[in-house]
Amino acid sequence: MKKAVYRLLLTTSIVATTMSFGMTANAALPFFSTDKDEVPSLAPMLEEATPAIVSIAVEGTQVSRQRVPEMFRHFFGAPNEQVQERPFRGLGSGVIIDAKKGYVVTNNHVVDNADEITVKLTDGRELKAKKLGADEQSDIALLQIDSDNLKAVPLANSDKLRVGDFVVAIGNPFGLSQTVTSGIVSALGRSGLNIGGYEDFIQTDAAINRGNSGGALVNLRGELVGINTAIFGPNGGNVGIGFAIPSNMMKSLVDQIIEYGEVRRGLLGILGQDVDAGLAEAMNLDVNKGAFVSEVSPDSAAEKGGIESGDIITHINGNAVSSFQELRAKIGSMGAGSEVELTILRKGKSSKIEVVLGDATGQVVAAREIHPALEGATLTNGKTERGNDGVEIAELESRSPAARIGLQEGDVIVGVNRTRVNNVAELSRQMEDAQGVIALNIQRGKSSVYLVIR
Repeated sequence: MKKAVYRLLLTTSIVATTMSFGMTANAALPFFSTDKDEVPSLAPMLEEATPAIVSIAVEGTQVSRQRVPEMFRHFFGAPNEQVQERPFRGLGSGVIIDAKKGYVVTNNHVVDNADEITVKLTDGRELKAKKLGADEQSDIALLQIDSDNLKAVPLANSDKLRVGDFVVAIGNPFGLSQTVTSGIVSALGRSGLNIGGYEDFIQTDAAINRGNSGGALVNLRGELVGINTAIFGPNGGNVGIGFAIPSNMMKSLVDQIIEYGEVRRGLLGILGQDVDAGLAEAMNLDVNKGAFVSEVSPDSAAEKGGIESGDIITHINGNAVSSFQELRAKIGSMGAGSEVELTILRKGKSSKIEVVLGDATGQVVAAREIHPALEGATLTNGKTERGNDGVEIAELESRSPAARIGLQEGDVIVGVNRTRVNNVAELSRQMEDAQGVIALNIQRGKSSVYLVIR
């Protein structure tokens, strides 16, 4: 049976699936019972951690839009699109990270489109929550509740996790009250799952099921190492492969939401690919992992910092990078203006480079926000080789709708149905106004190409 990645939000009318894991073993475990007269137990640690893990109930309306074929619009006078509204209820999990301010972290898909959010604590209290902000591409949302005597979970440094570290997943699967499962960290830096725009997941075998979305992955000290987000398995059932957003990534995004009310994503300004054995052999490299830089954008943070095409980025802030997607996720979770130390390999020599990230806010958007056929592409304002303004395909997910219509990384969209577009805002307006078949004018290097969306 075919396996798939599922987010783990449990709903009564709509089911999405989302989960997570996190962990870190440590020799000093103050909450781990090892008294010689007692059976070893995680109970002391969980008694401290579980009050910070909450159940989240949401109510809202999901709006779906479907384009009406032109022939029906012509003969029956139908509108350009059909709009359907469907009420829904859902259940998920969340984690209190600041008791004084009442900050609760969960997954964006748990509270997306919610009109009413209710947080239930382990002591039975039910509190209305306010959504302070969210980031769809990393699937993180920040809520706030107002109450005394809250308990927060301390944060661990998820960059210190190792494969094999013990972890415990805490959440509310299938609408049941709080449930605890245990496992280990199975892998780190997982990406390419196509469940989010920025993927750098912790993989765990701790049992996670529907409703665990937004719950906690903690280490044996009771510290938060991840936010449960997704599972991999047939029919959405647990098969021991789950994924969590690392706590460091979550904290960086939450800090931006608290300060700005939104995520102001950092921008390095490079295109590239994973380093693998084939590329290493072709270019006579001394490494088989890392992020290969194929192109550096003019006047970008990368160019200003001295990065060149052909460089291999092997570490970010001292932590090893195994793939281009992992680098992209780590950079994308950092705020604009962040200072980053990159370790690069150039012509066999390793060196460190300091860069100050640019601001991607208002420059980079997920193309699916403009048109479903462009899903999987990341768009940014750019220029063609001839110097004309347009919308560049900065990144492209393989086998995505955008890839299937023929788009390629580096393409620059310069027109929609023979109307010139110079930036993302103009592309969005033209795509919204376009009816029926849409023809995109693409500049690909020195060539002009037309791609048709039906």
